[in-house]
Amino acid sequence: MPVSTRRALVSVLCASAALAGCGGLDSVSYRIANSITPYKIEVVQGNFVSREQVEALKPGMTRQQVRDILGTPLLTDAFHADRWDYVFTLKRQGVPPQERRLAVFFKGDAFERADGDTMPSEAEFVASLDNRRLNAKVPPLEATPEQLQKFAAENRGKAEPAAAAASASAAAAAAAAAAAAPAPTRSYPPLEAGAR
Repeated sequence: MPVSTRRALVSVLCASAALAGCGGLDSVSYRIANSITPYKIEVVQGNFVSREQVEALKPGMTRQQVRDILGTPLLTDAFHADRWDYVFTLKRQGVPPQERRLAVFFKGDAFERADGDTMPSEAEFVASLDNRRLNAKVPPLEATPEQLQKFAAENRGKAEPAAAAASASAAAAAAAAAAAAPAPTRSYPPLEAGAR
């Protein structure tokens, strides 16, 4: 039997053995194979703009004031200098992708109006991020005046001794630095070689 025929026969036998092995997969094997999914990274682009931020915009604000509230726009166009576009996209595994757009218009340097998608509140956005707890209560994002007063009362006694110790150690460090510093130079060399 020639060598080429033997190689062809071995190739056919190997292929048929491989195909016969594939026939052994049943529904359990398919479920196991399909349950193993590759890790997909979370992709966040742009800057999130909340409903509270959009409501804080008032006609007549300067561009800098708008930038302070919304952040730097994702898109600015040289041909449309009076328009800033804020685009936010979020792609996560197991969650439908989110995309929101907001266009901010200016007249000269003054804010005129904002058009775009309805923005979620900060609480709604936080709730949409965690897909494991769909009906979970969103924690409060701000402290109440009562909580602030309680915190100030609890920390009032602790802050005074620490502040006194810090100011005493700072004064001692400044005195040590002043003692260790060389005396300032009163005469300087000439800037040019020939000048005296």
